Amino acid sequence: MDTVRALLELEDRADEILIIDQTPQHESSTESTLQQWHNAGDIRWIKRETPGIPQAMNAGLLASLGELVLFLDDDIIPAPELVTGHRASHAKQDVDAVVGQVIQPWQQPEEIGHPHKLRGLHTDFDFPFHSTISGRVQNVMAGNLSVVREKALSIGGFDEQFVGSAYRFETEFARRLVAAGGKIWFCGEASIKHLRVPSGGTRQKGDHRASADPRHGVGDYYFALRHGVAGETWRYCLKRMVREVCTKFHLVRPWYIPVKLVGEVRAWMWARNMMASGPKLLNAEGNHSVTVKSPVVVEGNSST
Repeated sequence: MDTVRALLELEDRADEILIIDQTPQHESSTESTLQQWHNAGDIRWIKRETPGIPQAMNAGLLASLGELVLFLDDDIIPAPELVTGHRASHAKQDVDAVVGQVIQPWQQPEEIGHPHKLRGLHTDFDFPFHSTISGRVQNVMAGNLSVVREKALSIGGFDEQFVGSAYRFETEFARRLVAAGGKIWFCGEASIKHLRVPSGGTRQKGDHRASADPRHGVGDYYFALRHGVAGETWRYCLKRMVREVCTKFHLVRPWYIPVKLVGEVRAWMWARNMMASGPKLLNAEGNHSVTVKSPVVVEGNSST
């Protein structure tokens, strides 16, 4: 609710604010305020029954009336120049997507250049999204991401095969966008502070390091299978399996190593099945949603 109020109070406000609401039951005061905002035309309140981040983002993409759609997490503090920065970047840079600065609770804005050292599946994994230096990128954070609506629809929107916290879904979207000739710009002025609220929405309970739940890793394996080349995919996946059990947590709790490995193997097998069925993308007419055999708003974990 604080996030929505902050967006409504921006001097340069969005032309429309869509709330993609996936909460089964709100407190009465929340329900009442959302209904008042909706009735007054301040927001469009869209409810969904089944939580899912890419699903919510596709719903917002389809419902939006604007040429540009800005996706935001629901637990943020927007900078006064947030909307201004996104609009200006699209106008000046002639790009298909703009990712804005994201300040995590442990970070401060810094003037950090981008080394562009990583390649292949790891391209721009090292990009410092808390930087103040704008420039071209090939990776995004979906919690502060604007897209040209028609371009995003033309590549199928966001892949709804991703589940739970949907790890790597925004990187997968960025790879498809670039492969389709799209350009992505990072804008250091279009900033948000991400509060990382620990509860609500699609957040998964429990410590993933001690869990055999495959949802924690399936997105990463699926991303690698979708976009890796030959041996690169196998190296990426094997490194992940080793990395996930070579932690300080497992050093002092070695009995969790086989548990975690079971989860990783299950995630790998699940990702293989996802590959076999194909990505779940929007079709060319924007209908929701079809399975394609070959590659081609406000949202968040609670998803606004």
